[in-house]
This record gives sequence, structure tokens and C-alpha cells, in this order.
Amino acid sequence: MSTPFVARSGQVDVLRDALARAGSGVPGVALVAGDAGVGKSALVREVARVAQEAGATVVVTHCVDLGEIGLPYLPFADAAARLRDLAPEQVAAVEADRPALGTLLGRGSGSAEEADRLQLFDGIAELLGAVARPGAPLLLVVEDAHWADASSRDVLRFLVSRLRDEPVLLVVTYRTDDLHRRHPWRPVAAELARHPRVQRVELAPFTPDEMREFAIALTGAAPPPRTLRSVTRRSGGNAYFAQELLETGCDELPGSLADVLRARVEVLDPAVQQVVRVASVAGRRVSEPLLRAACRATDPQGAATLDAALRDAVGHHVLAVEDGHLAFRHALLGEAVAADLLPGELSALHRAYVTALREDPTLGSPAELAAHALHAPDLPTALTASLAAADAAHTRLAPQEELRHLEVALRLWDAAAGALPGLEPQDAVLDRAAGAAAAAARRDRAVQLARSAVGVADDDARPRRRVALARHLQAVERIDDALEQSTLALDSMPSTPSAGRAWALATHARSLVYLDRTLDAFEVLQEALTVARGVGALSAESDALTSFAILVADDDAARADALLEEALERARTVGDAGTELRILMNMAATRYEVGDLPGTTRLAGLGLARARETGLTHSDFGLELAGYGALASYVSGDLTPVAQPARGPDEDGGLLDLAVLYAAVARGDDDAVARCRALEPRWERDGLAALIAGGCAADALARAGEHDEAVALVQRVLDQLSAAWSPQFFGGIWLSAIGLAALADAATQDRRHGRDPAERVAAGEPLLARAEGTIARPLPPGRSVGPEGRAWAARARAEHARLAGPAVSTPDVWRTAVDAFGYGHRYEQARSRFRLAEALLEAGDRTAAAGEAATALADADAMGAAPLAAAVRDLMRRGRLTGAGAPAAGGEVLTAREAEVLELVAQGLSNNQIGRALFISGKTVSVHVSNVLAKLGASGRAEAVDVAHRRGLIGRA
Repeated sequence: MSTPFVARSGQVDVLRDALARAGSGVPGVALVAGDAGVGKSALVREVARVAQEAGATVVVTHCVDLGEIGLPYLPFADAAARLRDLAPEQVAAVEADRPALGTLLGRGSGSAEEADRLQLFDGIAELLGAVARPGAPLLLVVEDAHWADASSRDVLRFLVSRLRDEPVLLVVTYRTDDLHRRHPWRPVAAELARHPRVQRVELAPFTPDEMREFAIALTGAAPPPRTLRSVTRRSGGNAYFAQELLETGCDELPGSLADVLRARVEVLDPAVQQVVRVASVAGRRVSEPLLRAACRATDPQGAATLDAALRDAVGHHVLAVEDGHLAFRHALLGEAVAADLLPGELSALHRAYVTALREDPTLGSPAELAAHALHAPDLPTALTASLAAADAAHTRLAPQEELRHLEVALRLWDAAAGALPGLEPQDAVLDRAAGAAAAAARRDRAVQLARSAVGVADDDARPRRRVALARHLQAVERIDDALEQSTLALDSMPSTPSAGRAWALATHARSLVYLDRTLDAFEVLQEALTVARGVGALSAESDALTSFAILVADDDAARADALLEEALERARTVGDAGTELRILMNMAATRYEVGDLPGTTRLAGLGLARARETGLTHSDFGLELAGYGALASYVSGDLTPVAQPARGPDEDGGLLDLAVLYAAVARGDDDAVARCRALEPRWERDGLAALIAGGCAADALARAGEHDEAVALVQRVLDQLSAAWSPQFFGGIWLSAIGLAALADAATQDRRHGRDPAERVAAGEPLLARAEGTIARPLPPGRSVGPEGRAWAARARAEHARLAGPAVSTPDVWRTAVDAFGYGHRYEQARSRFRLAEALLEAGDRTAAAGEAATALADADAMGAAPLAAAVRDLMRRGRLTGAGAPAAGGEVLTAREAEVLELVAQGLSNNQIGRALFISGKTVSVHVSNVLAKLGASGRAEAVDVAHRRGLIGRA
């Protein structure tokens, strides 16, 4: 009996409208969320039917639960194959332009070094656009995304950000009841839902009335009220559970749904039951050839009845044909059948799959073989298949899956490796796993694995493993430990020149550079370069040249640039992507330090492109490059949220996760402080995390009126970093300015309420002294403080003057700050200009104040800096300043949209919650809120709601 479709008209309308928009060139993404069995698949089947009737191209793909064993890009590989059948010419044209797409179509394009992950992602996006046409959009459904592998999750993120005007609607379904706190899909779903192009469609359980409608559609008649009440109660409104209960057709129903599900199978012929049992251990669906082969391996004598058994399984709606596969009509049915198997039966069926896959590897992937062998258990086969699956994941530039496969292999090592002569050494596998962990942004895990590799390596290999461990320790800023490892490596390896010794010396020198042991570093670098050049080790030479450039940068910037260019040439010659990224990161950092924002953006872009090509996006230098790109965009005035991959509990997003905090605070994101606080576990081991997250949190707290907490946080970070780095670290200038601004805000409030601010003024003196002492500290010959440092020193002086009071806070000190940020820091220049307008107003120069305020407001609005725009408008309102953007006298009538926004503000919703309710972005909501505050002359959200209530502009709850 087929599943009827009822009671989801609202969700169908949402998806139908999204499909219509896609057909007109406005692509969209819909996340269909609900519990298992609630009706997600039925909904997408109905939408697919509607779409096909309207002339759309429809492709439905699925993610598969393989447990620990992932299969990279599975739903998109299925989609590419289906689209190749539907539109072979368009697919061939895209593949010709994007050869990496061939990896999804079974035509691997070479080694991992030659693969191009960015090209693959672009190829997928272009493939979707090539098949779709205006008026005839493509509907791509990805079902069961809670089982998606990490690479498929990355593709989904990429498509959401990449789609522009393609006639494509992407519908993604997932189970909400599977999303435990650490589930990898949970942060991805949250991230995608925040994108303005994404709609979330929630499927709730049936109400009693909807359940009655469903029962009538299913059975053809209204069930007795008692039966309906029982089914509604026991199913919890779940469509699938209810269908199973209704279709049993008897009063003596089993006490659990699993019994009901198994009862559907137990009435079938024994041969059919056996086929269903074999299918159940493969997951929700399995290819028909593989299922047939497994059935033959289970019962060689049953081949003659296999066709009939398969037909009966399909005919009784236990299995269904789905995209060339045989699938359980409901995933829970397969799970219930598998759960009822005895341990011996389960092992035998997994062994049947192992036999089938070993006899004919074309029937499945190494990952599938590993999954079945693991449960057979056939540990030697599971180990070798896991290693092969890791190789496949490496070729596809999927480091998360590669690491998972390698960790499975390592867990099996002691039990299975002895039966496999000729297997690569365990320390080599551990070294590979450490590299995969580093590429997947799990740097602490990389250190653990690399340390284990040292422990199991023999005397010949141990020095190499120590060098690798040292490099992983450098990535987590444990430089003293890294130096110890490289020292031990050098002491235990032959002194004769070799590529291994060149790398050991280069690694050792890098630690010495990081520790500011200049003379020692210079000596070791000279030896590293001599050895590397003598044996032709271009990668090691490139790495040493990069460290040499860092060493001489303070004294001779031109020479440092030349060394980096030379190092880059060497790295590119030998295809050493890791060293190439390190060089580009250092070049980008140098450009940023001298205020060359276009140069920073260009170099960061080059590095990011290379990182994507080589699967190193999540490596330490890949994340550093992404961070510099985000930082340059923010400083240039682009506050657009930067896409960030969801992080696992032990994943470290490096500079990228820190750099985006600046813009989050500038935009006034509701969760900015929480995001900063969430990084506190990194503060002790990562000084940069303490600096940026702590400073941004203090800045946001001060804006929220939590002045004392902001100052205390600034002092805490200053104390920590003074001990960890040096008492006059340059980041302390910025922190001091943030602390002085919080004290100045609090002192201004004190003065307005008649309180003496002397205590706060006194608290500001050490902060100014720190900033002045740092800016004046002696530097090496030829080096000077960069434009950002000079600008923040000017800002610290201006904030100190504002703290001292209006008599001291003259326009001149603020004009100096405005000019200092003119090197390209658009947001902080606008922020300083706002304070300049305030100082001019205090000085009585209303004309100049109005001009500066209007300029600051125009910049704030253009950037989307909502809190700053609101502050400037408040100043113009309070000061009755005129100019572009100034609150208009009598402009109290709210637009319809502003009234809607204010109604939701009155309900206590945040900007993001309001945006989701009105299908607009949180940034747009922020603009509406700012306009409402200006029109009502209110200083905050609560006052605006009160004023609107009193004037009858919105109703009372």
C-alpha cells in the first residue's frame, strides 16, 4: 500500500514558491527538517511530482549511514551520474572545462597532488546551472543529510554561497531527532539556516485531525474513534509509525513499533525474508548487483529463487526501486530488521558482503568493504580496506574522511597487522593520519598521532618522525617542545648531508626564529641552506628561505621580500604546497603590517586558491590565509559575514575564526560576545585568540553598557599576554584603546547623572601609559611602527582625552585619530569621525559637526555597521544636526515593515529571530530598528516599544 500524502499544503506551497523563484533566476535552498518517519520523503516526493509536471528537471539523491566509514561526495556523485544520463551533452561540456568533475563520474583524474578540490566544487555548481534553464529549473533533493560525509557538507556550504542566478532549487532533508549535541550536521544546519537564501521547512507530527485525514486516505475509510485515538497516541503523530500501526489491521498490536515493523517482514515467504535480512545490513539502500552477489554468497543454492524473492520484497512494499538501487521503503524498517538479527547471523551477512566485494571490487567502494569487514569481523580485510579507503579520500581531497579511515586502521593494527605481511609500517600510517588531522584543522589530534608515530618508529625512522612532530607542535605554538624534538632528531641522525637532515635543520631553525633566538637561528639557517642546496632538497631550501626572510624582515624589508619570492619559486618548482602556503601567508602578513590592504587581499586570495586546489583549506596556513583575507576585507569596510566551516569540538579554526569577530562586533551581531567567549578554552595556549577574542568581547560589552566588565576583561588579557609575550606587545595598544573607550563611556554617564568620574579617570592612566610606552619602544634599525599601530595609539590618546572630559576632548585629538585611520581602515575611521563630530558639537561648531556626522553616518550605513549608524543618528537627533541621513523632524510615522519589525521587537525577539520570521536578513532588521529609533527619538529598543505603545503605533500584547 503506498503512502498517501496529506496535510502538508503549507510546506508544499513554500517549496513550490521557491521553485518558481528558481525558475525566474533566483536560486534557493530549503532545509526540510523533522523526526524520522514524520514525512520528509513523502513531502519531497510530492514536490518532485509537482515540479516534474511544471517542466522542471528533478534529481533525488541520498546520503548513506556507513558508520565510521565515510564515502566522500556520495549524494553529489549520484546526482552527477543521473544528470549525465539526463543531459549528457551539458555534463560533458562542464567536465571538459572542469576535469576534476570526472572524479564523481568514475573517471579519476590522477594523484592527490594533481586533483583540484576547488575545481571539483565549481564543477558541481556549474553542472547544476548547465542542466537547469529559465522556466525549467533543476530541483536537486539531497535526502538524509544527517548522514552526509564531511566533504558533502562542504559542498553544500559551497553551493549555498556560490549560487547566484542559476535556476536551481536545492532541497536538503535531515532528521532532527538524530542531532545530538556533537552531531557534525548540527552546526552545519545552523550555519546554512542563517544564510538569506536558505529557508527552513519544519515538519511537525500530525495533529489528531490530520491523523484522521491520513488514516482515511490510507485505508479508504475512517477508522473507529478508539482505534484512531490509539494510533495517534502510540505513533505520536509520526506518519510512518501511524501507517505501520494502521496497516497491521488487527487489535492485538505488538507493544513496540519494532515488533510491528518486523511483523511486516515475518509474513513474507522465507526466501523473501532472507533477501530482506541481507539488504538490512547494508543500510537504507544497496545496489542491486551487490545485493544479488551477497545473497548468492549467503546461499549459493538460492540463486534460482532470487529474482522472485526480490520481486516479492518490492511488491510487498518492503523494498523499492530508487535511482537504480534497492532501498527500504522506510529506513526504520531496515533498522528494525537488522536489530533483530542474532550476533552470528549479523556477522555471517556482513561476511557475505565481504566475499562479494572481494570477488568483484567493482560492486562497491573500499569504504563499503571496510564497513562490512569491520562488522564481520574480518579484521585484516577491514584494515587493508580502510587504508585503501583512506587513499581514495586523499585523492578526493577529503581529509576528514581520510583521517577517519586511518584511525579505524590504527585501531585494528595490533589485532590484524600481524596477518598482513608487506604492510606499510605503523609509524608511516600514524604519520599519514597526523597529516590528515592537520589538514582537517584538528591540530591537537595531529600532535597526538605524530607523538605516537615517534613512539613506534624504529631507530632509522624515528628522527624523521620527530621532525614531523616538531612541525605539528609549531602549529599549536608549543615552540619549546618543537625545539626539543628537532634537537633530538638532529642528534640521532647521521651528520652526512641528506634531504632529511636539511628538513630537520629547517624545522629547528623555524623554532629558533619563533623564539627570537636570532644568532642561533642565523647559524642553523646557514647550515640548512647549505645542506639543502648540496643535496637538491628544494622544499627544505624553500622552508629555510622563508624563515630567513622572517629573521631579516626587521632590518631589511626589501631583502625579506626578495627571499620570500625566491622561496616561493623553489616551493612551486617541486610542488610543495604546504611550504607555498606558508610563504604566501608570510607575504600577506607583511603587506597587512605596512597597510597594503589590496596587496594583502591579492596574496591571501592566491594562497586560498592554492589551498583549495590541494585540499589544505583547513591546514594551519590555509586558515591563516583565510584569516588575512577576512581581516583585509573588514578593514577595507566590507562587513559581510564570512563563511566559516562548522567546527568539531577539537577543531581549531585558527586566524579565520578570530578575524571574523571584528566584523561581527561592528555589525552588532547579537551573538558576538558569546562567540568570543566560546573561544576562551584556546586563550591559554593561543595568545592571538586571547588578544582578538578578548578585545572584541570587551568592545562589544562596552557598547552594550557593560563598562566595568569590559575594562576587567581588557586588563585580564593584558596581564596574560604581558606574561606570555612581553610587557610591551603591540596588540596592547589596541586593547588599551578599547579599555579607555569603555572607561570614557562610563565617565560620560557618571557626569550626566552627577557622579564623580575621578576613579574611572585614574583607572585610565595606566592604560594610556602602556600605549605610549609601547609605541615608543626601541625597534631595530630600519623598522617602524605600522600604520595600524600608529592609528590605535592616536585613538588611545583621543579616548583618554574623552575620559578626562569635554574640556580636554578637543576636536584636534579626534581629527588626528580620523587622519591616522585614513590608511584604509574604513570602519574605525568612521567610528573616530563620529567622536570628532561629538567633540565639534561640544565645542559649539555645529556646522562642522553636522558635516562630520553626515560623513560618518553615510559610511556606517554603507558598511552595514548598524550600532555605529544608530549612535550617529542619536547624536544628530540630540544635537539637532542637519544633513544627509539625519532624523527628520516629525518623521514619526512608521512604514509597514518598520511596524512589523517593532511588533516583533516588542515580543523580545533578536534581530536574527525577526529576520527569520519576516524572511529578511538580520542585517536588514538592524537597519529597520535603527530607522525606528531615529523616527521615535528613542535611545534603545525598550524605549522605542514604549513610545510606540503610547502613540498607538503598535498594539499591546
